[in-house]
Amino acid sequence: MKNKFIKSTIILIIGGFFTKVLGMIIKIVMTRLMGTEGIGLFSLISPTFLLLIAISQLGLPTALNVLIAKGNNTKKLLSTAIIISLFIDLLIFITLLFSSKLIATKLLNDSRTYYGLLAMGLVFPFISVSNMLRSYFFAKERMWPHIITNILEDIVKLILIIALLPTFLSKGLEFGIFFIVIINIASELTSIIIFIFLLPKFQTSKQELTPNKKTIKSLFSIAIPTTGSRLIGSIGFFLEPIILTSVLLSIGYSNKFIVTHYGIINGYVLPLILLPSFFTAAISQALIPNISKGYSNNNYLFIKKRIKQAIVASLLIGIPATIIFVFMPNIPLKLIYNTYEGTRYVQFLAPICLLHYIQSPISSSLQAMNKANISLKGTLYGMIIRTILLFSLSYLHIGIWGLICATGANIIFVTLYDYHHVKKIINDNL
Repeated sequence: MKNKFIKSTIILIIGGFFTKVLGMIIKIVMTRLMGTEGIGLFSLISPTFLLLIAISQLGLPTALNVLIAKGNNTKKLLSTAIIISLFIDLLIFITLLFSSKLIATKLLNDSRTYYGLLAMGLVFPFISVSNMLRSYFFAKERMWPHIITNILEDIVKLILIIALLPTFLSKGLEFGIFFIVIINIASELTSIIIFIFLLPKFQTSKQELTPNKKTIKSLFSIAIPTTGSRLIGSIGFFLEPIILTSVLLSIGYSNKFIVTHYGIINGYVLPLILLPSFFTAAISQALIPNISKGYSNNNYLFIKKRIKQAIVASLLIGIPATIIFVFMPNIPLKLIYNTYEGTRYVQFLAPICLLHYIQSPISSSLQAMNKANISLKGTLYGMIIRTILLFSLSYLHIGIWGLICATGANIIFVTLYDYHHVKKIINDNL
């Protein structure tokens, strides 16, 4: 089991590195073509996108990962999860048809986000099916399909952005945003085709593919607490641009200032600081089936060892990155994004994000031990703290610094909360 965990982690790290590089290239091309205002405009709809993705999947990918890893009926679980998610996607699509204009004009305070919001409804079915199939391969600890599809997804996106984004942008920023959202159909469809090709040839019957109450109940017993945590975080993120634009506009900041600086934070600062997260994400993905098996066998010494290894490995990457971001932020900003915008934001957030690098494996461990409710509470409390701080600090006429401080406070609280409870669970059972 140890060798398989290490092998899976190494494969995911290598794949994560390549996808991170491709993602960085995509981000560079987008920022050069769209400019800071265009990135800011896209950043306004990103929280809505992430919230609706969380709703559309309801934590089902994680539930699949855990249940299949434990040896449950793979075909029944996979088909049931896909059917449920597609039904939810249909409801979201209908809702967006009637609410996109309201969200764009009344909540995000920028009508140019309308077409991007509308495009989301077409994308979700492809994202859902792709992620369900991806979870099957994770549960089987087959990591190469995940790596291959991630790389090909980014290649497809990059080609389409270079070839077609300038044409859409010539019609206006709003059409450029629409295009950035809609190309997810092509990238996710690429993954779906590859996953289906790599799936084992199941001998299936209609009865095996038909959902039943037992399967639905087992999926939701894990999915609901898991998605609760993600959903709460997504709701907080969804409220972020709404609160920020409303408060800053009310105290005299211009819409251009808000969109531009919001673009700097979400287009340059956070993507740069979170670059090492590809490493911690790889560790977290490989950790779930391992911790799940250890928990099933009541092997808490094994669980403690794996979590410790994950934290140490995350810090080995996170600490050198943090030193660079604190003392030489101009170099990576200029090298990657050809800008010096946001250097002070990077220096402030970088030490705090050292905690963020270990948050992912800790949170994944809670989910794998069927303690997603604890992670849910931590995320809820963190979101409440973040939202209150964002709202109150934004009134202090400190520009975007209210968002920076609220983000930092959330990272500190959630990481320490989850770590405290993981440690308590292990110590109580040793």
